[in-house]
Amino acid sequence: MKFSFRHLAAVTTGLAFSLILLGVYTGAMGAGLACAGRWPLCDGWLGLFPANWPSFIEWFHRFVAMIAGFFILGVAVSAWRQNRSRWIRYSSTAALVVLPVQVLLGANTIFNFGVIAQVLHHAAALLILTALTVTTTLAFVERGGPAASTGDTATTGTGSEERAHSTDD
Repeated sequence: MKFSFRHLAAVTTGLAFSLILLGVYTGAMGAGLACAGRWPLCDGWLGLFPANWPSFIEWFHRFVAMIAGFFILGVAVSAWRQNRSRWIRYSSTAALVVLPVQVLLGANTIFNFGVIAQVLHHAAALLILTALTVTTTLAFVERGGPAASTGDTATTGTGSEERAHSTDD
């Protein structure tokens, strides 16, 4: 079985959802407070290795967030390179555009641990998750593969029932 764009989008969406759950746990534990306002570093040896359980939670959250960020970048780049439908390209790009804002809001939770910082950080996470969910859903309902998805069915005059299902997407 070939790893396709659909699989990449689905894995990325699942990873983003898992990261949100991990982020809720991180915030509930107050793990960001273990870093004592030192972002991007934390406590521990050279500010890079966790000194205790809360700092480990914070570092693990950051590590998973970095991996998820690269996956989000991969989805957006793949959507444009494979000439997916414009809504797939737009939704994957929206997730990518919100990503740096999400990182800065995450840093803000270290400096200003409070309700507003947490809500903004989680709201940005939900925007990313929503954009990835749209991307994944559209990737699974898209017919005809990347070449056939360049136009709207309303503008091209070809219905989805007339398109052949491509095996390579």
